[in-house]
Amino acid sequence: MRKIVDLNCDMGEGFGHWVLGEAPDDQLMELISSANIAAGFHAGDPNSMDRVIKLANHYGVGLGAHPGYRDLQGFGRRYIDTTPEELVNDIIYQVGAVREFGRRHGIRLQHVKPHGALYMEAARNEDLSRLMIESLAAISGDLIVYCMDISKTCAIAQRLGHPVVREFYADRDYGKDGSIVFTRKVGRLSPEAIAQKCLRACLEGKVTTVEGHDIDIAFESICFHSDTPGAVEIGRAIRRVLTENNITIAPSSAVLQAA
Repeated sequence: MRKIVDLNCDMGEGFGHWVLGEAPDDQLMELISSANIAAGFHAGDPNSMDRVIKLANHYGVGLGAHPGYRDLQGFGRRYIDTTPEELVNDIIYQVGAVREFGRRHGIRLQHVKPHGALYMEAARNEDLSRLMIESLAAISGDLIVYCMDISKTCAIAQRLGHPVVREFYADRDYGKDGSIVFTRKVGRLSPEAIAQKCLRACLEGKVTTVEGHDIDIAFESICFHSDTPGAVEIGRAIRRVLTENNITIAPSSAVLQAA
């Protein structure tokens, strides 16, 4: 049974006048405990980073960098064939941007969560995950990395003794092996059904797969996506249902301290 959990969401995912999704960042920020800030390669620009990080500071939300592939047109959802060394340099570059805007506004960088195709590539690529973890550890030994429980990223971080937070995806389906069933276009979902799915995961540690089987799921953070239709309503429902069941929502740094 999980009595304290992080609630995270990807934020600032626009560029100039273009914005992905229908949910305003300020309405989402008041619902979550940790924010993953788009860092310029898949989305985000200096002005959006500045604006959203100020919001995170105002609401007391844990600050995270959300680095992606160098793929603005594809929103970081397309795999790019390059070396782990080049990818990690891109990650460090983006992390530095978010960290410095955070310092400007008096908020410390809490975590790093790769975006989209980069997240999935790190999950299966041991060389990339190891180099990423080692490089982030050189920046700060307590810089939390977000990942899936079944990922190479998680296994390597745990092996190296680096802090890691495993995610439960509220608005995504799961396969029987515990992996996310990836979809490019998510339809409008029932906020109440998603909230009950999260509650069951917290209370029982289980989720039902697309094949109809129950599997165990280990996590410290619940993620929902700002570009999912009805994201604000989903976030509100999750927060309400968890709070009604005496489950505390807190930034991931506090969740790890309570473990």
